Amino acid sequence: MRQLMSTKEVAEYLRLKERKIYDLVSRDEIPHSRVSGKLLFPRAQIDDWVSRNMGGTPTRSIIRLAPVVAGSHDPLLDWAVRESRCGLAALTYGSLDGIDRMLSGQASAAAIHLPPTKGSDRNRSVVSERLGHLDVVLVKWASREQGLVVATNNPLNIMSLPDLRTQKARVIPRQPHAGSYLLLLELLGQARMKLTDLNVVTFSALSESDIAAAILDGKADAGLAIRAVARQFHLGFVPLATEELDLVVNRRAYFEAPMQALLAFTRTDTFRHYARELSGYDVSELGKVVWNA
Repeated sequence: MRQLMSTKEVAEYLRLKERKIYDLVSRDEIPHSRVSGKLLFPRAQIDDWVSRNMGGTPTRSIIRLAPVVAGSHDPLLDWAVRESRCGLAALTYGSLDGIDRMLSGQASAAAIHLPPTKGSDRNRSVVSERLGHLDVVLVKWASREQGLVVATNNPLNIMSLPDLRTQKARVIPRQPHAGSYLLLLELLGQARMKLTDLNVVTFSALSESDIAAAILDGKADAGLAIRAVARQFHLGFVPLATEELDLVVNRRAYFEAPMQALLAFTRTDTFRHYARELSGYDVSELGKVVWNA
């Protein structure tokens, strides 16, 4: 059985007629998501919904979401999960992938950073649109400085996106599900450029660190990543934007031991010192709830 079911599949799964499913959707009574106009039903949340609507003695949900933080790769978050020994696992394949994994019940939290459009908070709007029917909260993690990571001492003298084209620099992109990939497209649009204007290498980086590794290995000249990665690998950095990295968290998981242990660790001097050491982070509002489902 697929983790994301179509209307026909969920009707068969629940032994209902399709028109009854559409009726439940119209009344917003069944967990669902719309992707490009198509209705999708996350199996894990359907099971949870059935459990919560059982007759007889009230029962708590029997569905336990995986103790996994999915979504965007972030060096500070990755380190904090390990150092806090909170019991969470990291599965980072990009912001949009994290949202998909929460929809399918494969993760209890996801780190997301989606570039704002026309001044709007896209993290909040996408979570509201795609996860608004679930019991989730959106929590601030950090503001991060994004820009072009380049070789040490910036030998190509790259100071802006147009310089990438002028210098015919080899650019390594992130995977399409990554917030950094979407930010690159947004910044190129502001510079009246397209991805096809760049000399893009044929492989993509699955993490911030992969960008730096490719530049160190001489496989690329530049890539969009955060300042902290450039500092970790002793590479050059050209600042382009400041972005918000947020955590979308299942409400029940938020109050359980693993997530509480992680958040408690972020309030320690050890965490704050490491965030300053990495550079490019503002964690002054970390833990602030900015949206409730």
